[in-house]
Amino acid sequence: MVNKNNNNQPRRSSRHKKSTNDSEQPTPTKRVTRASAKKQEESKNKQAETTNETMTVENQDVEMEQADEVDDTEKKALESDALVLSELRQNFTLLERAVSTIESRFTTRVLRTTASIRKRLTADLLAQAIRDIYPKDSTDKVKLLTYLGKDTVVMDVDVDDSGKDNPPILPEIDLYLHLLLMIYLLDKQEFEKGIQLSNETIAKIQSLNRRTLDQLSARVYFYYARFYELTGNLAVIRPEFSIIRTLLAAQRTATLRHDDDSQATLLNLLLRNYFHYNLYDQADKLVSKTTFPETAGNNQQARYMYYLGRIKAIQLDYTVSHTHLLQAIRKAPQNTVTAGFQQAVYKLSIIVQLLMGEIPERSIFRQPVLKKPLVPYLHIVQAVRIGDLSQFQETLAKYGEVFRADKTFTLILRLRHNVIKTGIRMISLSYSRISLRDICLKLHLDSEEDAEYIVAKAIRDGVIDATIDHEKGFMKSKENVDIYSTNEPQFAFHQRVSFCLNLHNESVKAMRFPLNAHRKELASAEALRERERELAKEIAEGEMDEDDDVGDF
Repeated sequence: MVNKNNNNQPRRSSRHKKSTNDSEQPTPTKRVTRASAKKQEESKNKQAETTNETMTVENQDVEMEQADEVDDTEKKALESDALVLSELRQNFTLLERAVSTIESRFTTRVLRTTASIRKRLTADLLAQAIRDIYPKDSTDKVKLLTYLGKDTVVMDVDVDDSGKDNPPILPEIDLYLHLLLMIYLLDKQEFEKGIQLSNETIAKIQSLNRRTLDQLSARVYFYYARFYELTGNLAVIRPEFSIIRTLLAAQRTATLRHDDDSQATLLNLLLRNYFHYNLYDQADKLVSKTTFPETAGNNQQARYMYYLGRIKAIQLDYTVSHTHLLQAIRKAPQNTVTAGFQQAVYKLSIIVQLLMGEIPERSIFRQPVLKKPLVPYLHIVQAVRIGDLSQFQETLAKYGEVFRADKTFTLILRLRHNVIKTGIRMISLSYSRISLRDICLKLHLDSEEDAEYIVAKAIRDGVIDATIDHEKGFMKSKENVDIYSTNEPQFAFHQRVSFCLNLHNESVKAMRFPLNAHRKELASAEALRERERELAKEIAEGEMDEDDDVGDF
């Protein structure tokens, strides 16, 4: 036992030695960790320096990229400004060519570019164009720059330093710059300045009598009335005159001068003014006493046809009204810019079709431009189509304010009789015999007497083919007659043929031909006649020579 214990002791001592050795070893490990810590710190510092360097480089790159982007935007802005100024100078050149050649097509080209220039036009660009074209001591230049809020002293100094002065400006270019400034003030909603400028421009137009100003003056008259309409002063255009008197005087002058563009524009402005105050009788008298020029543009023709359609709809002439509205829809530009006009025309056209007894096509209500504004009219169409008088009254009460704003409320009130007629037609097709009381309940009428009167009127108008038994109080429908044995197919065929013929005639009128093409035809015809004369002379001389030869023989 003792030996076993003695044998076990050295083992314990060895273990103890190992443990002591282990306890003695950490001192050199501490030295190693300190050295590694220093190395780690140095590496971290180096990494931090490299990261800082990379960060500074990246920041510099970002700053350079931002500076490049700013430079690119500035370059693009300068390029766009230079492009606008070049287009304005080109338009000035076209106006000079229009005056020298007395050709209106150059003015038309100038007015076509107005829409694109309008989107990019700024006060600085317009002021620069005014300074470049007007002479140094021009009063019009000072006035226009004052409307823009630009200083004229700096410009005068620059002109004095250069020692050059611009030649006198043409009235066409002067009026074109006035027109651009009016459009700019309209876009900026500075209506008071626009009214003052438009009055001065109209006074200048009335003092001139130049045919090359016709197209420009028509545009000026439009914006002249537009400023007063937007400010709510459509009845008063000057302190001593009303807008009606001013526009009527201008229309008479345009008619005497054969100014078709101004005449068409002024007629539409007068009709618009009459409709604003519900003066439909005066509008009808104006249409009957005047003639709309056939050479007017499609935009003015579309407006005129729309106004004619409104007049005829008020006068219960729905067929003619529908024809005018269809022409207005066809002549109007089919884009999002004219969405408001398209919506107004379609709203009136839908009501007129319902008053004619027709149901508009479903595709009209699915167009993206018309889908949302025509929702109230879709409910009206549905009520008329099924002949539900209660649904019609609910829709009228729900969307009454919308219809009043569209000025179609009075026309929609007339549809009540059409709803009742449609209901009676459906009842007559569904029932061969029905009591007047049931008709009264189905159509939500007040009494059986009203139902009897309405059914009698429908029979007289040819809506239904039935008879009324007053004593027993019922309506008896007759058997359906073959429609092909009546005049309905002939009427429908005639309507389609007349529509195609009218479309062909309008297309022929709208065709455009090259200018002065008849002169070339005349020149060629004269050359041909001269050639025929020469041939005839040669033949005559040849015959005479033959006769002489025969005589000598």
